[in-house]
Amino acid sequence: MRPSGYQSTVESLILRVCPGDRRQVLRRLLELSVNAWCSSDGSLQVEINNDVEAAQIYSVLQQFVASRAELVDWLEQCWN
Repeated sequence: MRPSGYQSTVESLILRVCPGDRRQVLRRLLELSVNAWCSSDGSLQVEINNDVEAAQIYSVLQQFVASRAELVDWLEQCWN
């Protein structure tokens, strides 16, 4: 039973990902058990059920859209 005041929220997000990267992004999200799919128009859609999934989606996308310098900076911040 859910606690009183509990509200289940599911957000749906349409991601614009380079067609060459879309399949790899989709595969990685599915490996992380994030509900994701490609629609008939080719867009990548994901469901965000909680903060952990939001962070996972952000992390996966950064691997494909961030520059090397941005990724190095992010990694250094994680170490601090």
